[in-house]
Amino acid sequence: MPDIIPTASLTYAGARRVLDAAIAHAEAIAAPMCIAVVDPGGNLLAFARMDGAKFHSVGSSTMKAQGAVAQMAPTGGVHADVEMQVTLAMQGRYTNLLGGLPLLVNGQLVGGIGAGSGTGPQDLAVARAGAAVIGAGLFPDFVPQGLEDTGWRGGR
Repeated sequence: MPDIIPTASLTYAGARRVLDAAIAHAEAIAAPMCIAVVDPGGNLLAFARMDGAKFHSVGSSTMKAQGAVAQMAPTGGVHADVEMQVTLAMQGRYTNLLGGLPLLVNGQLVGGIGAGSGTGPQDLAVARAGAAVIGAGLFPDFVPQGLEDTGWRGGR
């Protein structure tokens, strides 16, 4: 077994393409979002808070992107019965809210995207639009397991 393995990472230019595609979709569905794009280590590469996006979604969108990278799976897939245990096991650095996707290209993790400020399904759709621009997997068989979309819309 080798001591070093080749890796790939999203570039800043690639992160901007992902971000721009996600923003375009958010505009198309009239859902202002906070959108974060991270590298495979969870480090922020690109971020936008669209006019009208909820201020608290700045943190949650970044955490969604980081959580998707850490789990190599979409956020929102942990069953509600254990989502708090998973969050505690990750020292509070995980959210089970919909809208985080790992960016897998040809089976290799190159980064992650997180979108927040809409409903859970809107957040996921915006993340998928961003991922699609670089040919990242869209997880078409993904089934949300949490209780995240209760219908509460809160203030901005």
